[in-house]
Amino acid sequence: MTDPATAPARQRVLLVTGLLGAGKTTALKVLEDLGWETIDNFPIRLLDRMIDSPDAPPAELRPPLAIGFDARTRGFDASKVIDRVKKLVERPDLELTTLFLDCAGAELERRYNETRRRHPLAQDLPVPAGIAAERELLEPLRRWADLVMSTTQFSTNDLQQALRERFLSSAPQGTTITVTSFGFSRGMPPVADLVFDMRFLDNPHWDETLRPLTGQDAAVGAHIQKDPAWAEAFARIRDLVLLLVPRYAAQGKAYVNIAFGCTGGRHRSVFSAEQLAEALREAGFSPTVIHRNLGSRAADLVEGRH
Repeated sequence: MTDPATAPARQRVLLVTGLLGAGKTTALKVLEDLGWETIDNFPIRLLDRMIDSPDAPPAELRPPLAIGFDARTRGFDASKVIDRVKKLVERPDLELTTLFLDCAGAELERRYNETRRRHPLAQDLPVPAGIAAERELLEPLRRWADLVMSTTQFSTNDLQQALRERFLSSAPQGTTITVTSFGFSRGMPPVADLVFDMRFLDNPHWDETLRPLTGQDAAVGAHIQKDPAWAEAFARIRDLVLLLVPRYAAQGKAYVNIAFGCTGGRHRSVFSAEQLAEALREAGFSPTVIHRNLGSRAADLVEGRH
Protein backbone atom coordinates (compact mmCIF):
# COMPACT_ATOMS: atom_id res chain seq x y z
CA MET A 1 0.00 0.00 0.00
CA THR A 2 1.30 3.47 -0.89
CA ASP A 3 2.10 5.72 2.03
CA PRO A 4 0.06 8.96 1.54
CA ALA A 5 2.96 10.92 3.01
CA THR A 6 5.34 9.69 0.30
CA ALA A 7 2.85 9.49 -2.59
CA PRO A 8 3.64 11.83 -5.50
CA ALA A 9 1.64 15.04 -5.79
CA ARG A 10 -1.29 14.78 -8.20
CA GLN A 11 -2.41 17.46 -10.64
CA ARG A 12 -6.13 18.10 -10.20
CA VAL A 13 -7.87 18.37 -13.59
CA LEU A 14 -11.59 18.98 -14.20
CA LEU A 15 -13.07 18.57 -17.68
CA VAL A 16 -16.17 20.76 -18.05
CA THR A 17 -18.53 19.96 -20.89
CA GLY A 18 -22.25 19.66 -21.64
CA LEU A 19 -25.01 21.16 -23.72
CA LEU A 20 -24.55 24.64 -25.14
CA GLY A 21 -26.46 27.07 -22.95
CA ALA A 22 -26.36 24.82 -19.89
CA GLY A 23 -23.81 26.99 -18.05
CA LYS A 24 -20.27 26.00 -19.07
CA THR A 25 -19.05 29.60 -19.31
CA THR A 26 -20.52 30.40 -15.89
CA ALA A 27 -18.91 27.27 -14.43
CA LEU A 28 -15.47 28.22 -15.71
CA LYS A 29 -15.78 31.76 -14.36
CA VAL A 30 -16.72 30.44 -10.91
CA LEU A 31 -13.80 28.01 -10.94
CA GLU A 32 -11.45 30.81 -11.93
CA ASP A 33 -12.70 32.87 -8.98
CA LEU A 34 -11.97 29.86 -6.75
CA GLY A 35 -8.34 29.81 -7.84
CA TRP A 36 -8.50 27.32 -10.68
CA GLU A 37 -6.61 27.83 -13.93
CA THR A 38 -9.29 27.70 -16.63
CA ILE A 39 -9.12 27.18 -20.39
CA ASP A 40 -12.18 27.07 -22.65
CA ASN A 41 -12.65 25.45 -26.07
CA PHE A 42 -9.46 23.44 -25.65
CA PRO A 43 -8.75 20.53 -28.07
CA ILE A 44 -8.80 17.50 -25.78
CA ARG A 45 -6.36 15.69 -28.06
CA LEU A 46 -3.70 18.15 -26.85
CA LEU A 47 -4.41 17.65 -23.13
CA ASP A 48 -1.55 15.20 -22.58
CA ARG A 49 0.88 17.56 -24.26
CA MET A 50 -0.21 20.51 -22.13
CA ILE A 51 -0.03 18.55 -18.85
CA ASP A 52 3.42 17.20 -19.72
CA SER A 53 4.77 20.51 -20.98
CA PRO A 54 8.43 20.95 -19.95
CA ASP A 55 7.55 24.52 -18.94
CA ALA A 56 4.92 23.37 -16.43
CA PRO A 57 5.83 23.79 -12.74
CA PRO A 58 5.98 20.74 -10.42
CA ALA A 59 2.58 19.17 -9.70
CA GLU A 60 2.56 20.37 -6.08
CA LEU A 61 2.89 23.98 -7.29
CA ARG A 62 0.24 23.86 -9.99
CA PRO A 63 -3.24 25.25 -9.34
CA PRO A 64 -6.16 22.94 -10.15
CA LEU A 65 -6.92 23.02 -13.88
CA ALA A 66 -10.38 23.25 -15.49
CA ILE A 67 -10.70 22.53 -19.21
CA GLY A 68 -13.88 23.52 -21.02
CA PHE A 69 -14.99 21.95 -24.28
CA ASP A 70 -18.23 21.18 -26.11
CA ALA A 71 -19.59 19.88 -29.40
CA ARG A 72 -18.17 22.90 -31.25
CA THR A 73 -14.59 22.08 -30.27
CA ARG A 74 -12.51 21.28 -33.33
CA GLY A 75 -12.37 17.55 -34.05
CA PHE A 76 -14.92 16.73 -31.33
CA ASP A 77 -15.83 13.03 -31.11
CA ALA A 78 -17.39 11.85 -27.84
CA SER A 79 -16.03 8.30 -28.13
CA LYS A 80 -12.49 9.51 -28.83
CA VAL A 81 -12.69 11.94 -25.92
CA ILE A 82 -13.73 9.12 -23.58
CA ASP A 83 -10.94 6.83 -24.81
CA ARG A 84 -8.34 9.54 -24.30
CA VAL A 85 -9.61 10.51 -20.84
CA LYS A 86 -9.70 6.86 -19.73
CA LYS A 87 -5.96 6.67 -20.33
CA LEU A 88 -5.35 9.90 -18.42
CA VAL A 89 -7.42 8.69 -15.46
CA GLU A 90 -5.01 5.78 -15.03
CA ARG A 91 -2.04 8.08 -14.52
CA PRO A 92 -0.88 8.22 -10.87
CA ASP A 93 0.10 11.88 -11.21
CA LEU A 94 -3.40 13.06 -12.20
CA GLU A 95 -6.71 13.42 -10.37
CA LEU A 96 -9.07 13.82 -13.32
CA THR A 97 -12.84 14.37 -13.12
CA THR A 98 -15.42 15.07 -15.82
CA LEU A 99 -18.37 17.39 -15.16
CA PHE A 100 -21.29 17.32 -17.59
CA LEU A 101 -23.76 20.22 -17.46
CA ASP A 102 -27.21 19.15 -18.63
CA CYS A 103 -30.45 21.07 -19.12
CA ALA A 104 -33.98 20.31 -20.31
CA GLY A 105 -34.66 21.10 -23.95
CA ALA A 106 -37.55 23.47 -23.25
CA GLU A 107 -35.39 25.56 -20.91
CA LEU A 108 -32.51 25.63 -23.39
CA GLU A 109 -34.92 26.77 -26.10
CA ARG A 110 -36.18 29.53 -23.79
CA ARG A 111 -32.62 30.69 -23.13
CA TYR A 112 -31.82 30.81 -26.84
CA ASN A 113 -34.99 32.75 -27.59
CA GLU A 114 -34.25 35.13 -24.74
CA THR A 115 -30.73 35.89 -25.99
CA ARG A 116 -31.79 35.72 -29.67
CA ARG A 117 -28.83 33.51 -30.41
CA ARG A 118 -28.85 30.78 -33.04
CA HIS A 119 -27.94 27.26 -32.03
CA PRO A 120 -24.60 26.43 -33.72
CA LEU A 121 -25.80 22.95 -34.70
CA ALA A 122 -29.21 24.02 -35.96
CA GLN A 123 -27.98 25.72 -39.15
CA ASP A 124 -31.19 26.70 -40.97
CA LEU A 125 -33.40 24.52 -38.76
CA PRO A 126 -35.31 25.59 -35.61
CA VAL A 127 -33.48 25.66 -32.27
CA PRO A 128 -35.08 22.39 -30.99
CA ALA A 129 -33.53 20.53 -33.93
CA GLY A 130 -30.07 21.81 -33.01
CA ILE A 131 -30.56 20.89 -29.35
CA ALA A 132 -31.71 17.37 -30.30
CA ALA A 133 -28.70 16.85 -32.59
CA GLU A 134 -26.30 18.09 -29.92
CA ARG A 135 -27.87 15.90 -27.24
CA GLU A 136 -27.46 12.82 -29.43
CA LEU A 137 -23.85 13.75 -30.13
CA LEU A 138 -23.02 14.22 -26.43
CA GLU A 139 -25.02 11.33 -24.95
CA PRO A 140 -22.04 8.91 -24.67
CA LEU A 141 -20.10 11.56 -22.77
CA ARG A 142 -23.05 12.29 -20.50
CA ARG A 143 -23.39 8.60 -19.59
CA TRP A 144 -19.68 8.33 -18.89
CA ALA A 145 -19.13 11.59 -16.92
CA ASP A 146 -18.26 11.40 -13.20
CA LEU A 147 -20.61 14.28 -12.33
CA VAL A 148 -23.81 15.29 -14.12
CA MET A 149 -25.39 18.55 -12.99
CA SER A 150 -28.78 19.64 -14.34
CA THR A 151 -29.15 23.42 -14.54
CA THR A 152 -32.79 23.39 -15.71
CA GLN A 153 -34.11 25.00 -12.51
CA PHE A 154 -30.99 27.06 -11.80
CA SER A 155 -30.62 30.78 -12.18
CA THR A 156 -27.08 31.98 -12.82
CA ASN A 157 -26.70 32.70 -9.09
CA ASP A 158 -28.00 29.24 -8.16
CA LEU A 159 -25.47 27.59 -10.46
CA GLN A 160 -22.65 29.70 -9.07
CA GLN A 161 -23.55 28.74 -5.51
CA ALA A 162 -23.80 25.03 -6.35
CA LEU A 163 -20.41 25.09 -8.05
CA ARG A 164 -18.75 26.96 -5.19
CA GLU A 165 -20.01 24.38 -2.72
CA ARG A 166 -18.75 21.46 -4.80
CA PHE A 167 -15.42 22.77 -6.02
CA LEU A 168 -14.15 25.12 -3.35
CA SER A 169 -10.53 23.96 -3.14
CA SER A 170 -10.18 24.56 0.59
CA ALA A 171 -13.22 24.43 2.83
CA PRO A 172 -13.75 27.41 5.15
CA GLN A 173 -13.40 26.96 8.87
CA GLY A 174 -16.65 25.53 10.14
CA THR A 175 -19.86 25.24 8.15
CA THR A 176 -21.61 28.19 6.53
CA ILE A 177 -25.33 28.09 7.33
CA THR A 178 -27.94 29.93 5.28
CA VAL A 179 -31.58 30.13 6.38
CA THR A 180 -33.96 31.17 3.60
CA SER A 181 -37.66 32.00 3.51
CA PHE A 182 -39.57 31.66 0.26
CA GLY A 183 -43.02 31.39 -1.28
CA PHE A 184 -44.04 28.10 -2.90
CA SER A 185 -46.21 30.06 -5.33
CA ARG A 186 -43.05 31.66 -6.70
CA GLY A 187 -41.03 28.46 -6.96
CA MET A 188 -38.83 26.50 -4.60
CA PRO A 189 -35.17 27.43 -4.12
CA PRO A 190 -33.14 24.99 -6.24
CA VAL A 191 -30.27 24.82 -3.76
CA ALA A 192 -31.53 23.67 -0.34
CA ASP A 193 -30.49 20.82 1.93
CA LEU A 194 -33.50 20.98 4.25
CA VAL A 195 -36.92 22.36 3.25
CA PHE A 196 -39.77 22.88 5.73
CA ASP A 197 -43.30 23.60 4.52
CA MET A 198 -45.03 25.95 6.99
CA ARG A 199 -48.36 26.14 5.17
CA PHE A 200 -50.01 24.03 7.91
CA LEU A 201 -50.01 27.14 10.13
CA ASP A 202 -52.85 29.66 10.21
CA ASN A 203 -52.21 32.23 7.49
CA PRO A 204 -51.85 35.86 8.71
CA HIS A 205 -52.64 37.03 5.17
CA TRP A 206 -56.34 36.62 5.90
CA ASP A 207 -56.25 39.06 8.81
CA GLU A 208 -56.65 42.46 7.15
CA THR A 209 -54.59 44.18 9.85
CA LEU A 210 -51.69 41.74 9.39
CA ARG A 211 -51.77 41.43 5.61
CA PRO A 212 -49.55 44.46 4.90
CA LEU A 213 -47.05 43.33 7.55
CA THR A 214 -44.43 40.57 7.34
CA GLY A 215 -43.05 37.80 9.53
CA GLN A 216 -40.55 40.29 10.91
CA ASP A 217 -43.33 42.23 12.63
CA ALA A 218 -44.23 41.33 16.21
CA ALA A 219 -47.97 41.20 15.53
CA VAL A 220 -47.51 38.59 12.81
CA GLY A 221 -45.23 36.55 15.06
CA ALA A 222 -47.79 36.65 17.87
CA HIS A 223 -50.52 35.48 15.46
CA ILE A 224 -48.42 32.52 14.26
CA GLN A 225 -47.43 31.53 17.80
CA LYS A 226 -51.11 31.31 18.76
CA ASP A 227 -51.56 28.45 16.30
CA PRO A 228 -51.81 25.24 18.42
CA ALA A 229 -49.39 23.44 16.06
CA TRP A 230 -46.63 26.05 16.17
CA ALA A 231 -44.81 25.31 19.42
CA GLU A 232 -44.43 21.56 19.00
CA ALA A 233 -43.73 21.69 15.24
CA PHE A 234 -41.08 24.38 15.53
CA ALA A 235 -39.44 22.67 18.51
CA ARG A 236 -39.07 19.48 16.47
CA ILE A 237 -37.68 21.38 13.47
CA ARG A 238 -35.22 23.26 15.68
CA ASP A 239 -34.04 20.08 17.40
CA LEU A 240 -33.63 18.28 14.09
CA VAL A 241 -31.56 21.09 12.61
CA LEU A 242 -29.37 21.36 15.71
CA LEU A 243 -28.84 17.59 15.52
CA LEU A 244 -27.95 17.57 11.82
CA VAL A 245 -25.75 20.65 11.40
CA PRO A 246 -22.81 19.33 13.48
CA ARG A 247 -23.03 16.04 11.61
CA TYR A 248 -22.93 17.81 8.26
CA ALA A 249 -19.84 19.65 9.48
CA ALA A 250 -18.23 16.39 10.61
CA GLN A 251 -18.69 15.06 7.08
CA GLY A 252 -16.85 18.07 5.66
CA LYS A 253 -19.92 19.84 4.25
CA ALA A 254 -18.91 23.48 3.86
CA TYR A 255 -22.44 24.86 3.29
CA VAL A 256 -25.81 23.97 4.76
CA ASN A 257 -28.89 25.62 3.24
CA ILE A 258 -32.13 25.50 5.24
CA ALA A 259 -35.34 26.79 3.67
CA PHE A 260 -38.78 27.59 5.07
CA GLY A 261 -41.68 27.93 2.65
CA CYS A 262 -45.21 29.26 2.88
CA THR A 263 -47.61 30.34 0.16
CA GLY A 264 -46.43 33.86 -0.57
CA GLY A 265 -43.15 33.94 1.32
CA ARG A 266 -43.97 36.98 3.44
CA HIS A 267 -45.42 35.80 6.77
CA ARG A 268 -45.13 32.23 8.10
CA SER A 269 -41.88 31.31 6.34
CA VAL A 270 -40.24 34.60 7.31
CA PHE A 271 -41.15 34.25 10.97
CA SER A 272 -40.02 30.61 11.04
CA ALA A 273 -36.68 31.46 9.40
CA GLU A 274 -36.06 34.25 11.90
CA GLN A 275 -36.89 31.98 14.83
CA LEU A 276 -34.57 29.23 13.62
CA ALA A 277 -31.77 31.71 12.98
CA GLU A 278 -32.09 32.92 16.56
CA ALA A 279 -31.99 29.33 17.84
CA LEU A 280 -28.84 28.69 15.79
CA ARG A 281 -27.17 31.80 17.19
CA GLU A 282 -27.98 30.66 20.72
CA ALA A 283 -26.31 27.34 19.86
CA GLY A 284 -23.12 29.12 18.77
CA PHE A 285 -23.62 29.27 15.00
CA SER A 286 -23.64 32.37 12.79
CA PRO A 287 -26.32 31.84 10.15
CA THR A 288 -27.03 34.12 7.20
CA VAL A 289 -30.73 34.88 6.73
CA ILE A 290 -32.23 35.51 3.29
CA HIS A 291 -35.89 36.40 2.75
CA ARG A 292 -36.30 35.72 -0.95
CA ASN A 293 -39.87 36.97 -1.43
CA LEU A 294 -40.18 39.48 1.36
CA GLY A 295 -40.51 42.32 -1.14
CA SER A 296 -43.06 40.48 -3.27
CA ARG A 297 -46.57 41.87 -3.49
CA ALA A 298 -49.12 40.11 -1.29
CA ALA A 299 -52.00 39.07 -3.52
CA ASP A 300 -55.15 37.04 -3.09
CA LEU A 301 -54.39 35.24 -6.36
CA VAL A 302 -51.11 34.03 -4.84
CA GLU A 303 -52.47 33.17 -1.40
CA GLY A 304 -55.63 31.48 -2.67
CA ARG A 305 -59.06 31.69 -1.10
CA HIS A 306 -59.61 31.69 2.61
